[in-house]
This record gives sequence, C-alpha cells and structure tokens, in this order.
Amino acid sequence: MRFLEKLAKKNGDMYGEPPVTVAFVGDSVTNGCFELYLTSENSFDTVFERHNSYAARLVRMLNYLYPRAQINLINAGISGDNAQNGAKRLERDVLPFRPDLTIVCFGLNDCMAGAEEEKREAYCSALRTIFTRLQESGSEVIFMTPNRMCDYVAADIRSEPERQGAAVTAAAVAEGRQEQYVAAAKAVAEECGVKVCDCFARWQKLHAAGVDTTALLCNRINHPAREMHDLFAVSLLETIFEA
Repeated sequence: MRFLEKLAKKNGDMYGEPPVTVAFVGDSVTNGCFELYLTSENSFDTVFERHNSYAARLVRMLNYLYPRAQINLINAGISGDNAQNGAKRLERDVLPFRPDLTIVCFGLNDCMAGAEEEKREAYCSALRTIFTRLQESGSEVIFMTPNRMCDYVAADIRSEPERQGAAVTAAAVAEGRQEQYVAAAKAVAEECGVKVCDCFARWQKLHAAGVDTTALLCNRINHPAREMHDLFAVSLLETIFEA
C-alpha cells in the first residue's frame, strides 16, 4: 500500500516528509463505546473510551513499528451511526484532514434497520458513496466488517430497555440478517476495488468453535470488550501489510 510507503519515508526522514494521516469512520465500536448504564428508567448511555478503541490500538502498533513517523489519528466514529449518515458527514468529518488511509466500518446499526431489500440496498448505496468519495480524494480505503452481535439475552443484563434491545438484536442475528448485510457490503467493496478486513468472519469462526461470542460483548448486545479490540487492530495491521 502507498500508506506503508509514506510511513517508511516519514520514518526515514522526519524533517523532509509530511505526517501520515489515518482516519476511521464508523459507529459506536469505532468511536470507542463499551458498557451501557441507565440514565433514567427507560434510557441509557454508554461508556466512552476512545483510547481503548481499535483505532487507537492500531495507531499505537504503527507507532511501535515506525517510531520516527508522525501519525495523525482521525476518529470519526459516532455512537449509533449508520452508513447513510456517515456518507452525509464525510465531507465534514473526514475529507478536510486529507487522510492517506481511511478505515470504514458500518453495519451494526444498518442491519437493525430491517431485513427488506430496499433497506439493505440503501446501506450498500451509502457504502458505495463513501468508498468512491474517499478514493476520489486520494485516500486508500479498507472496509472492515463488524463484530458478531449477541445471539441471546444474557442473564446479567438487568434493565428492561437493554433486555429488549438484546432480544431484538438476537432475533436479527438468528434470522441471518447480519450475515446478509455483511455479504452485501463485501460485494460493494469488491466492486469498488476496496480491500476488505473481514473481522466478522473471524467472530463467526470463534462462534463455530464453541466460543460464547455474546460473552465477549461488554454490553452483551453489540459492543466488543476492550480486549477484543485487539482482534480488530491486529486484523487491520495484517490487511495493511498484505501484498
């Protein structure tokens, strides 16, 4: 990737080469959201820790590999966001920073919009817009598929709003809706010539091997535990270094 070439040049010539910028655009997982907590009887908020997000972890890894290179991190993840809104705010939140590489990760909230074909196509159309606009701006692009969401209502979920959210999410997973959205998104990425970092496939393999992947979600719905953000970061690093 040109991104690696730029990193190597900056690492070798701190004064003569410009900084390297990597951007991330996505939803709550990109943002760095973890546990949920009640703010009233029927509503809740999330714990925000951007320093523990996969975005921050990946940049720390890159800093370790290229210690002399200045790497600018742009985290444009927003809790509760979807691809359609991400496409609308791309001009404001990402493009002004002229990223050398942009990681795109949407799908969790998108697949919860519904199983109808028009809903899935709206998601794909928004991704197509994001990929194309980033490429036109000169940024390299990686699409990272999201984690597997919960497949049951965990016993340690106490509040009724969270239990209802978990039940609806588990039903969407059971009917294969998340798989359908991920497959559609990967097809769009291939169409646009965008590299895919298929983390969803890795979560699926864990599940198939008997791992309780719902227990790996710190909110027991859709937010991976802090430790699981390493899986995203390492997977992205492998994708970046692929020939």
